[in-house]
Amino acid sequence: MQTTSTAKLTYADFLSFPDDGQRHELVGGRHYVTPSPMTKHQRVVGRMLVALDAYLSATGLGEVFVAPLDVLLSDHDVVEPDVFVILAGQDILTDKHVVGAPGIVIEIASPATRRRDRGVKRNLYDRTGVREYWMVDPDGGSATLFRRTPAGALTDILSIDASASITSPLLPAFTLALTALFK
Repeated sequence: MQTTSTAKLTYADFLSFPDDGQRHELVGGRHYVTPSPMTKHQRVVGRMLVALDAYLSATGLGEVFVAPLDVLLSDHDVVEPDVFVILAGQDILTDKHVVGAPGIVIEIASPATRRRDRGVKRNLYDRTGVREYWMVDPDGGSATLFRRTPAGALTDILSIDASASITSPLLPAFTLALTALFK
């Protein structure tokens, strides 16, 4: 009779993963590996970083980071979001990593990650208290914004196409046109 292990991987296990140029993450104690991103993906990450950094530097409302930087949501949940914002007042940044849910998490979807970004990761961000989750899809020329409702759930409240802009109540007066992001 064959037995199956139900042991969940932990952050200690995560630290032993190879430094092989791929993105390693744990969600629910399960190990996910994603190959290095493609050029289009990295261009969108760069433009997102520049836009958010300019806004946050001018307003003092937070700080923006990009992968690779470990975000520990629990001992069994360690992710490296493409881009994320730690809002002013969130005391979750250490010298080594982030411990807790960033205010805004942004994943740039690709064929290799789209399903996981929309399913497993969206559920993780919901359950761990992320206030907004932006799933940006350069191939589809769109973005889906999930926001925490007054009832507490992270809900898909806005899907926008390439002719629209990303805005957020967490970032007053911030606007990022998808045409500029995807150019």
